[in-house]
This record gives sequence, structure tokens and C-alpha cells, in this order.
Amino acid sequence: MFQEGFQFYKPCRLLQPYIRYYWVFRSSWLLKTLTFPIGCPQLIFHKGMPLYIPELGTRQSILTVSGQVNYPAHLYSEGETEMIVVVFQPYGMRAFLHLPISALHNLEVSGFDLEYKRLEELAAQVFECKDTDTCINLIEAWLLSLLSEVQTPKLALNQKRIAAAINHLFSTPGTSVTTLASIACLSKKQFERLFNDMVGTNPKEYARIARFQMSLKLLQECPAGISQAQLAYQCGYADQSHFIREFKQFSGHTPVALLNICQPYSDLFTNPA
Repeated sequence: MFQEGFQFYKPCRLLQPYIRYYWVFRSSWLLKTLTFPIGCPQLIFHKGMPLYIPELGTRQSILTVSGQVNYPAHLYSEGETEMIVVVFQPYGMRAFLHLPISALHNLEVSGFDLEYKRLEELAAQVFECKDTDTCINLIEAWLLSLLSEVQTPKLALNQKRIAAAINHLFSTPGTSVTTLASIACLSKKQFERLFNDMVGTNPKEYARIARFQMSLKLLQECPAGISQAQLAYQCGYADQSHFIREFKQFSGHTPVALLNICQPYSDLFTNPA
């Protein structure tokens, strides 16, 4: 029987601008968990039973490409779960898939529906592999092989532009789209178009997700020692009612109600690898 629980892996140096981390989860138990928008697209390999998502009325494919989402969702496992997940930087998936990431908005797409032979070949290797470390090495080798082919000066420049804007947004949540476009050295229209293509959602919606994730981080670090008014101010919300309204939209609960059912955790502002 495999060891149950999570394992996290740090990507190699060349992939760190594109990949945040990899994680592996194994469990033989029935599971039910609530997930939130995290601001990062993901590539998922299910070596066990794929997860069921009632909000979508569907079960994930054994090879799933998950885009940016703006709603909370429950994940159900019937046991014998074994999954390997690639968590991309917010703008990182675009370098490896031959489509605008905006096409994946609010979707869980089967990787086989993309008709991308090289991705299917990787999946076959991962599913046949019995050793987790070897699986991660296979995925890294695949990503590196693609990176050497697609890393054009234009892609590198666009990535730096979007990365600079997002990093500023993380440190200053209330930044306007016009200011973010200026940081990226683009017109507002050019910036919005490029942001959609690389990140998978428009800048305004992504800023809302980032603010929500920042509030989760503050609750995670100090669940009992910060007021909702302080959270609203520190995360760039207009006022406390605005904060509570958006928090409920992204989590399904008010901040107080969420603290009563689980421990807040920010996927976007925590790097476990």
C-alpha cells in the first residue's frame, strides 16, 4: 500500500519562471474537500480514481487541464486516489499549450480533447511509471523539451511583462488595470489582450482572485487576531461589506463561517515546495 498524504516537489531552476511546484496526493479513504479559485492553472494526472466535481456535474479526466476559475467547488474522492499535479505560475501554462489560456476559463478539460499528441505520450509514460520521483522527472524532462522549442524572444518578453504586472499586483492589491498596463509597458488594450491570452482571465477578475487569496493568507497566519475591517483594508477592498461579499462569492462562506468549518489556506501566497 502506498504512503498516504501529500508530497511536494520544487521545479528545476530553468522551469521556476513557469512552474510553481508539483504535488502528489495519495489516499485510500473517501474524501470531500472544498476548493477555491487559486489564480494558477494546473495539469493533473490521475493514476487512481479521478475526482468528482458536483458543481460541474462531472468527473475529472485521468488527464485534466484546469484553467483559471472564479467559483468555489467541492471535490469528492471515492477512495484509492493517486494524483500528480503541476501547478503553473499564473502566466506559465501558455508556454506549453498551443492555445490561449483564456479558452480554459472556468473549465476542467480532458487533455485528450486537446488532440496534443506529445501531451498524450507524456500521460502514457506517467501512467505506466510506478515510482513518483521518476514520474516527476518525466514531467520535468517533457516541460524542458518544450521550453527549448518555444522560448522565443517575444514569449520571454511577454512573460516578463505579465510577471512584472502580477508581482506588483501581489504587493499592491488595489492597483488599477491602467497602472498595471503601464508597468508592462503596454497600452491598456494590449495589456488586457495579452493578460487574457497568458493568464486565462481578464486583469480585473484576476485582481479580485489575488485579493481573495491574500485575505486567506492573512487568516491563515492570524485567524483570531485580525478584524474583517483590517482584512478589507490590507487586501485593497473598498470597504468591509465589499470584502465580505467577494469573499463569499469565491469561497461560498463569509470569513467567520469559513473559520468555523476549516483552516484557511492560501494556495497563491504559500509555496509548500
